[in-house]
Amino acid sequence: MSRRAAYNRPSASQQTTEHNVLETNHNSFSPPIRIVASRRRRRTVAARLRSGVLELLVPEWMPRAERERWAEEMRQRLERRMERARPSDDKLAARARALNDRHFGGRLRWTSIAFAEISHLWGSCTFTTGAIRIASRAAPLPDWVVDYLVVHELAHLEHSDHGPAFHELENRYPLTERARGYLMAIDHGAAKA
Repeated sequence: MSRRAAYNRPSASQQTTEHNVLETNHNSFSPPIRIVASRRRRRTVAARLRSGVLELLVPEWMPRAERERWAEEMRQRLERRMERARPSDDKLAARARALNDRHFGGRLRWTSIAFAEISHLWGSCTFTTGAIRIASRAAPLPDWVVDYLVVHELAHLEHSDHGPAFHELENRYPLTERARGYLMAIDHGAAKA
């Protein structure tokens, strides 16, 4: 074995173990949790949100029940933070009006637009009624990503499908491709968890 290969291999003190906590009693904008136990971590517990997954970093000696208690506490903290960050439906409606004026000449009409607890989509538009819903879990995302979601759903007011005419409307928003990539990265990260 080369000296370099031996150097790159984690030592026993650096090795980590991980397991996932599967919870069902939480609201829809709670991310999946991955608990990472490390021999190097002695006393502290840390949490970070990575690609839509809440990673909890704990000492290896910590019992599983204590790890899961910390996981639930960190989940609750994240939910409170996200709830505080959630913009109002009135602000969302104002953004929709501004985006409609800027990208569609103000010609599109909808009956309502609001944040909603949607777990499997980023947004929806009921073509027949003009009701638009944006997933609450999108609220803490950057404004330009939320704007893309609104533009996408506004475009559905004219085209219920995802055909060429729909994409022509959607692409009036200059950050469409960038926002799609951002959302795909989040979805991919959550799928791997």
